[in-house]
Amino acid sequence: MIKKISHIAVVVPDLEAARTFWEDALGLKLNHVEHVASQGVVVAFLPAGESNIELLEPIDGESGVARYLQKRGPGMHHICFEVDDIETTLARLKAAGVPLIDEEPTIGAAGKKVAFVHPKGTGGVLVELCELTLEEPAKSGNG
Repeated sequence: MIKKISHIAVVVPDLEAARTFWEDALGLKLNHVEHVASQGVVVAFLPAGESNIELLEPIDGESGVARYLQKRGPGMHHICFEVDDIETTLARLKAAGVPLIDEEPTIGAAGKKVAFVHPKGTGGVLVELCELTLEEPAKSGNG
């Protein structure tokens, strides 16, 4: 079951430069910045109500996020939904014939279990699913 929108991810070429708009112009406050080696990115979380804006800066030129930035430029990358049970959600999607990028969750930013659903099955939107773990609240509050 989907609990809420966890975050909306925005790919940026320069995290520090991008923060100017989100923090100074919009008034969002930085929660934390984290290096996610498995995805080849540095992420900054900026809470916006019950959800977050997640700024993604690729640091590995071969990563999927770097290829996305090279092909499409900066902008919205994905939307992430927090779910109660990520394994059950993935099994339900697979049974419904929805193409998955990740059939098993991995550990992502802030210690969350994460998995991606292929845009071919979502009407063109990259969808991430996340489930909070015991590690997550201590690292990042709500994000």
